[in-house]
Amino acid sequence: MSLFQLILVAIIQGVTEFLPISSSGHLILLPSLTGLQDQGLAIDVAVHVGTLGAVVLYFWPDVKSAAAGLPRALRGKTDTEQARLALGLIVSTIPTVILGAVLFQSGLSQSLRSMAIIGWTMLGFGLLLYWMDQKGPQTKEVKDWGLKDAAIMGLWQMLALIPGTSRSGITITGARHLGYTREEGARIAMLMSIPTILASGILLSVDVIKEADLRLAIDGAIAALFAFAAALLALSLMMRLLRSVSFTPYVIYRVCLGVILLIIAYS
Repeated sequence: MSLFQLILVAIIQGVTEFLPISSSGHLILLPSLTGLQDQGLAIDVAVHVGTLGAVVLYFWPDVKSAAAGLPRALRGKTDTEQARLALGLIVSTIPTVILGAVLFQSGLSQSLRSMAIIGWTMLGFGLLLYWMDQKGPQTKEVKDWGLKDAAIMGLWQMLALIPGTSRSGITITGARHLGYTREEGARIAMLMSIPTILASGILLSVDVIKEADLRLAIDGAIAALFAFAAALLALSLMMRLLRSVSFTPYVIYRVCLGVILLIIAYS
């Protein structure tokens, strides 16, 4: 794979992973729309590692808090804010891990990677995000995140296994539906991405390890580095903008892209 394509894939993944516009959808569309070769599983894992590093660094105080509460959470104790956050992240990840493993092992995940499906999910879930963002109350914060809300958001996140849905977008949609503020809803969605990305990375790595070689390892390192930088920048900009701007600009982008993809798919 050329250096140009590696950097392009890394930047697309980094920018779109945490914006509510679907990283998987963009990566699937890249070879379809440009004629470039598919980047393959190894590079997919590498760019996910890069974005994982970015979100851990950006939300380090929250990550450290969840890590501190993990021992108590694993013993079923939720008497501290740290333990509740840790247990919430575990609970919200379970539905996606179970369904993701089923889709991956059955091969059904490949059948969902079509331009028509991505077009419909871009459009439909974009409009749903707009609706929830406009109608949802803004009263809750991260400290209000209990097991019930974690389970509900975990079910929302499960929908992100359909390409074009956007993991961050659908979890933010769920958070706004539950009444979390835009900034706090995005914060929870980003924290939920950490165990989810880690689980998907481990699942994909099983196949990657079998075909790994030095050239692939170097390509992966380059891709991870650029994905890390792009994700960190995108995260920083989005979280700052949410203090004064709604999710409407992202919705407009999703709707426009979805309509274009549907025209291409059905023409």
